[in-house]
Amino acid sequence: MAAAAVDDVPFSLLSLEDELSCSICLSPFDCPVTIPCGHNFCQGCLLATWGDCAPFSCPQCRTHFATRPELKKNTVLNNVVATFKVRANNPETKSFIEEEISTPSTPTPSSSPAVKCDTCMTEVAAKTCLTCMVSYCDVHLRPHVDNPVFRLHQLSEPVSDLTERICSEHHKIMELFCCDHMQAICSFCLQQGHKGCTFVSPEEQRNHKESDLRAKLSFLDGKIMKNATVLSQMKNQQFTLKDFATNRKKAASVEFQQMREMLTLAENEALQVVDRELELGQGKLDGLMKKFNENVDNMSKSKEKIYTLLGQTQTIAFLQTTVNLPQAVNFDPYTPRINLDSKRLLASQAFATALKEYLKEIFKQPVESRLSMIKAVERPPSGSSYERPPPGSSYLLPGPLLAPGFQRFPRSHSPGPVHHQAKLAPKKKAQKQNKSLEGNAEHMNRSMDRLEDYGKDKTRGPPPLPEYREKPSKPQSSDHNDNTEVPLNITTAEKRSDLLKYGTVMTLDPKTAHRRILLTDNFTRAVVSDEHIDYPDCPERFAVCSQVLGSKGFSAGRHYWEVKMTSNNFVGVGLAYDAIDRKGPNSRLGRNKQSWCVEWFNVKLSAWHSNNESVLANPNPKRVGVLLDYEGGTATFYSVADRAYPFHTFVFAFAKAVYPAFWIFSSGSSINLCKLTS
Repeated sequence: MAAAAVDDVPFSLLSLEDELSCSICLSPFDCPVTIPCGHNFCQGCLLATWGDCAPFSCPQCRTHFATRPELKKNTVLNNVVATFKVRANNPETKSFIEEEISTPSTPTPSSSPAVKCDTCMTEVAAKTCLTCMVSYCDVHLRPHVDNPVFRLHQLSEPVSDLTERICSEHHKIMELFCCDHMQAICSFCLQQGHKGCTFVSPEEQRNHKESDLRAKLSFLDGKIMKNATVLSQMKNQQFTLKDFATNRKKAASVEFQQMREMLTLAENEALQVVDRELELGQGKLDGLMKKFNENVDNMSKSKEKIYTLLGQTQTIAFLQTTVNLPQAVNFDPYTPRINLDSKRLLASQAFATALKEYLKEIFKQPVESRLSMIKAVERPPSGSSYERPPPGSSYLLPGPLLAPGFQRFPRSHSPGPVHHQAKLAPKKKAQKQNKSLEGNAEHMNRSMDRLEDYGKDKTRGPPPLPEYREKPSKPQSSDHNDNTEVPLNITTAEKRSDLLKYGTVMTLDPKTAHRRILLTDNFTRAVVSDEHIDYPDCPERFAVCSQVLGSKGFSAGRHYWEVKMTSNNFVGVGLAYDAIDRKGPNSRLGRNKQSWCVEWFNVKLSAWHSNNESVLANPNPKRVGVLLDYEGGTATFYSVADRAYPFHTFVFAFAKAVYPAFWIFSSGSSINLCKLTS
């Protein structure tokens, strides 16, 4: 009966391609192996999926195994796959649609072994009695069909291994499935350990699980479709971004090219101004040289007349002859100083320098902050003193680019917010500056006019010879004449007397002095000692860097002090909060957020704050002044000589009291707090 059923089923080996494919690589099996849950995979695919570490689970049903199962080759499935590959590659066999099994008694390689009758052990079983727990062939099944006694026995399709369906505890068939514990049970289990549990038949549970898995497949299909759609959109966005970036690069290139063209035009104009100035200067020198040559010729002619007169032998004729000297002898010749210093040339050079500094200041900032600096509106401060702009604001241009009548306050190199300061210069000072710019040119023009006037008006007597007297130098005290290399920039220099109004008296705090620093002269002088000083231990003392703080802190007002240095090498002058670290490696001035300093390291002068360095032009001062404006949030450092020349300003909103701070490192170097006298 089973053989007849098999003979009636058409079979196509080519239609089993999905069944003969590995669920991992989706290709026909290559050396198939079977795991305990009954699923088959390519050996290489399965080992690559598992790897070397637990947990080990079935890639198809997700059954977990405590240890990696022993893999055994499925020889039957391997033969079927080999046959399938041969027939799939043969064009003649591909034309066949179906192929019957040769004999019913010979099972196909892909089917399970036929269940034998438990009575005769030779014939194939037709049914399995779940009551008797025995499989019967058609002959031995007849009593269950004909005898009414066996009508209550439950018959099913042949079951190969009945022991899997026998309850190990009650030795009864497990015809039920416990939904609460998710396991097969028998009727006795339902009355004892699973009493009150929800149960169904295994077939119903299978149908429910199949429905759940199909729903998950549908859900996964939807998710895969959505992900594929998003991937397609992102791929399109990649092309869009590429086109957008190309357009942006072109636009940026056009803008920068236009700026380069403007700079080139400005450069050519500046060079033309220099050429015109050179031409004018050389023309003036040519005119003067021509006049001097004429004077030399006239004086040479007078010289020849004198020689002729001296050679006269007749006394009366000698006495009656007169020789008049030319007017040129009344002019004391001198080499004129003609400089290329016209207003247009000076303005051109000042503009180029200011623009360079302005761009340098902008490029120091992050790209996000540069636009706000360019668009910021210049706001002149009120009164004669400057006002610190509110946080986040900045002036538009550095000093040389400001409007006439405004003067740049020394620019800050501090890493905090950059606030360009400006102050209104008095009218008298502006007029004095304008006169100083034109002084040399006007003096030379007057000299040339006076020289060219010689010989024009014979009625006038010769002008008096100019007297050139060197003005005596103004005597200066030794304290004010320490610096001979200060750049004499009248525009930014300030009178020392104006700063001394804020002068303060202070000493050095011995509780903060490093053990290499020796304090003398009533704690106003600090010297680097070769041997450590036996200072008492205290938490305020610097333990790593050879530094010392002032004894007085400032939390309001303006204060000014001066420091005299023995050398400009390995010395730092600055400010610090009282909370500055004293013991750690970051306790050095300017290397933290609690301190600011200007530092001479070998030949380099740098401004330091929050471990950020700004290299400065080094004026090599011997005497340094510091003006602290607490409310204004600035600390300006001056090179002090006959006047005070600012060379750096920190701009920072101070949050608490700040103390004068000093770092000296070289052996034998020292600093002195100066007595401030006008």
